[in-house]
Amino acid sequence: MAINRRGACTALLTQALGLTSVAALAPGLAWAQDFPTRPVRLVVGAAPGGPSDFLARLMADTLSPPLGQPFVVENKPGASGTFAAEAVAKAAPDGYTLLLSGPAAVVNAPFVMARVGYDPAKDLVPVAVMGAGAFVLAVSATLPVRSVPELVAYARANPGAINYGSGGNGSSGHLAGEFFSQTVGVTMTHVPYKGDGLAANDLMGGQIQLMFTAPNVAMPHAKSGRLRILAVTSRERLPALPDVPTMIEAGVKDFEYLGWIIAFAPSGTPRPVLETLQAAWAKARVQPAVRGKLVDLGMQAPERLGKPEVMVAFLQDERERMARLVKAAGLKPE
Repeated sequence: MAINRRGACTALLTQALGLTSVAALAPGLAWAQDFPTRPVRLVVGAAPGGPSDFLARLMADTLSPPLGQPFVVENKPGASGTFAAEAVAKAAPDGYTLLLSGPAAVVNAPFVMARVGYDPAKDLVPVAVMGAGAFVLAVSATLPVRSVPELVAYARANPGAINYGSGGNGSSGHLAGEFFSQTVGVTMTHVPYKGDGLAANDLMGGQIQLMFTAPNVAMPHAKSGRLRILAVTSRERLPALPDVPTMIEAGVKDFEYLGWIIAFAPSGTPRPVLETLQAAWAKARVQPAVRGKLVDLGMQAPERLGKPEVMVAFLQDERERMARLVKAAGLKPE
């Protein structure tokens, strides 16, 4: 007589747990055993070239071999990443569609955009922190300043002359610029783009004068002399930019503004699937090659944010901080 081993194991587990049915349990067991069985989409809410795109491709290259399936990056730029976030929030909660996002689409959007077709706190669940770190303040090589004090003096002497770019309304670069304007008391005009890479192109061309962006976006162009990096927004200097002062060292008191990129799944994704992805990334992020690439970005994968409940609390704190910043800046949803 043939023995249905899977059925026998399920029956034994049912008896051990005192259950009359394993209807709710069996799907979780199946997910744990089978996921993934087909390619996983990594949706990025920006054009190629920005930090989210870079980390998505790093994640794809790193996770595909151990999990045995391709991770395919899909760029879906527009509306500060909210097009991408909405698409993932409404996708099937099966682990095969993930979002890589900074604060813009999952923290800032409800505060600065008149319509958001999803609730990031309810419709998306954090999977893993891809990286966290500082921004850099970069200026066009055509701007006659070489330090933050010179920039502030120039902006005060030339009201309305400074246009700053970002990856979109509500993006981290946008709000970092607002924070800078408030802190030093200057007026700048925000110019939104569909991604930091596009803004950087116009920065080098002189169409905009400055931007706050990830180090990997600005560093190659700073080396070529097409833009200048004046400061970093962390409290400590970056190993990749040891000669660049922090904003605080440059005289901007208490200025700290950090960015991060987190992988999200649609709410309702089975816990065993989330645990599979979390475990795979936990192993990947300690690999020397991965750590080295994060350092090149001026980022790290902080261990303290490795637990799901800690990520949820962190995101709640970020939303409360953003509410205070937006209120102080007097920004209205657009």
